[in-house]
Amino acid sequence: MAIIINLDVVMAKQKKGLTELAGEVDITLANLSILKNNKAKAVRFSTLNAICKALNCQPGDILEYVEESKED
Repeated sequence: MAIIINLDVVMAKQKKGLTELAGEVDITLANLSILKNNKAKAVRFSTLNAICKALNCQPGDILEYVEESKED
């Protein structure tokens, strides 16, 4: 997929763990882990909003577009 989720990078910069962020965002650890490990197929704007609020960041800090090569 051409959209990369850099949640793990943003969390590491802020020294915030999965459990702490899951509690602040009110999302299950399993679902947050799927986002963190770039396995998600979709994300709700309400979830993205809550993550950005908890991490004091912009959506562009978390989401990145990377053009796919023709082999993908």
